[in-house]
Amino acid sequence: MVAPVFATNCCVVVSGEGSPGSHALVIDAGAGVAPQVIDLVERQGWQVQAVLATHGHVDHTWDAAKLCAHFGVPFWIHAADEYRLADPFTTLMPAGAVPSHTVAAAIAGAVGAIGQSARDYQVPAPTRTFEAETTLDFGEVTLGALHAPGHTEGSTIYLVPDASTPGGFETACTGDVLFAGSIGRTDLPGGDLPTMEKTLDMLKVKLAPELRLIPGHGPESTMAHEIKTNPYLR
Repeated sequence: MVAPVFATNCCVVVSGEGSPGSHALVIDAGAGVAPQVIDLVERQGWQVQAVLATHGHVDHTWDAAKLCAHFGVPFWIHAADEYRLADPFTTLMPAGAVPSHTVAAAIAGAVGAIGQSARDYQVPAPTRTFEAETTLDFGEVTLGALHAPGHTEGSTIYLVPDASTPGGFETACTGDVLFAGSIGRTDLPGGDLPTMEKTLDMLKVKLAPELRLIPGHGPESTMAHEIKTNPYLR
């Protein structure tokens, strides 16, 4: 699903065939996407186990608190980005920037267009964190969590297992690390180009060519296509 603010891609990962009662996870609950998620989950009869974020930027976490409260589940994020949750707008402002010219101001304006304001933001709770490369187990659903800093310190790529290939993965939710044809910004607080370059080198080794990529914004791709066409991976 696509959130109305900044067109953030929100993914729902479901166990098995997605039959009623299946366990589900929500990744990147952008501003305004909660009603879509709730409608889908309740129509399908799924049981949400957790809400996760690929990183701590507010366009990926705005509706997380609403979904955590509605479903009674925890919120998961890499430990290095947890600090952003308490003050999401300030952590998007580079030192010395004119506040009205920042990404934070643009997000606040976009949120205002859907009838909300910065005062409506809530910190998701309870929050759980993880570090480094790990596997996150949520009952019937597991995710690989691959630490991929560069856009933010705690940027994470979530890997969805391939049911037909034990130990393999079929989809990667890449957040704002890797887009179709591009990469995430490194000029915002917590971003770092040399770190991003190391992350991209790592991804070329770690991610299989056939892997389906769902970025934080924009169209899907595959790792093979990005290695062939993305100038930042060549």
